[in-house]
Amino acid sequence: MSSAFPSEQSAQSALPSPQSAPPSPGYRVTGTGLTTARLVLRPWTPAELAAVLDGSRPAGWAPDFPAEGDRVVAGFLTEHPEGLTGYGHRLVTERDGGLVVGSIGLFWPPTDGAIEIGYGIVASRRGRGYASEATRALVAYALTAPGVDTVHATAESANPASVRVLEKAGLRRVGADGDTVTFRAVAGDLARVRDQERQR
Repeated sequence: MSSAFPSEQSAQSALPSPQSAPPSPGYRVTGTGLTTARLVLRPWTPAELAAVLDGSRPAGWAPDFPAEGDRVVAGFLTEHPEGLTGYGHRLVTERDGGLVVGSIGLFWPPTDGAIEIGYGIVASRRGRGYASEATRALVAYALTAPGVDTVHATAESANPASVRVLEKAGLRRVGADGDTVTFRAVAGDLARVRDQERQR
């Protein structure tokens, strides 16, 4: 996973207003967070970044949070606080109880209208569909950002669970290179997934 984050002030500010309604929402904007059926995707705080890096354990974290990927993201965001924008990195928390169970983010800013997404859910909370739920919401939200028309991601071909997460989140497989598979989503892809779900 990866991305970038700005200052404490911008991390705590309200989310930017989408330029249009999301094609397949799966979320609603609640202050600085995105709320899905079971999750809240909210900005990291400076204290949480520091806790991950110094190894302290605040209350409200799953026993196996942070995972290695979360440590990498925390280090990156500390060095690149511009990643703490409304369209940047977030913690994944359970709505019921607020437990932090992972992180997800966009590698801001976009390049030629495309932006990459990365995510990670701790092992103790895998198998519940959290990664797909969070990814679908953030992809839909990213597609409302100014200058973004495509969201892309890569997964290791040897990791079928990660591949399935991206497929369930509405991204399409567009290529493979050695050990990695590339996925992407545009607004029409998410609308297609939404229509398929309505028919079930």
